[in-house]
Amino acid sequence: GCGEVIAADYCRQMARYNRWQNKSLYREASLLSDAERRLDRGAFFGSIQNTLGHILWGDTIWMSRFAGWNPPPVSMAESAHYFPDWDDLFARRKEVDQKIAIWASQLEDEALLGDLTWFSPSINAELSKPITTLMVQFFNHQTHHRGQVHAMLTGAGCQPDATDLPFMPEDA
Repeated sequence: GCGEVIAADYCRQMARYNRWQNKSLYREASLLSDAERRLDRGAFFGSIQNTLGHILWGDTIWMSRFAGWNPPPVSMAESAHYFPDWDDLFARRKEVDQKIAIWASQLEDEALLGDLTWFSPSINAELSKPITTLMVQFFNHQTHHRGQVHAMLTGAGCQPDATDLPFMPEDA
């Protein structure tokens, strides 16, 4: 299972990757007009703005489970509109990325042992899964939706950074 393959170092690397990729996407999205960011481009959450809002919502809900953060005050169905104002979304993204990096820097391998039990409003049920599986889900969810944003930005003529882990700068 995943328990043998991920450790706290994985979480630290992925927290760095998260911050690097978000910096790239938000830099490029800032070059677009508000209308261009909100344009429905056919992604699951429609627009660049909505998809970035959903990613932030997802990060916040998972960190509420992993680290006791306050959960987002909106449901998954409303997640695309979590921070409807661009400047607020951008500022909160930077803050959350810093908090995720700090959390990951303090994570011990022992914290990844066992299961996590939580209530999922999305399916109205209590779930229990290995923490390692949920950590992989947390970082994979970000990457999945950032890929959608990357494609939308590229289609809009922007040039976000490469997404490959081996190309991540050491100072990311």
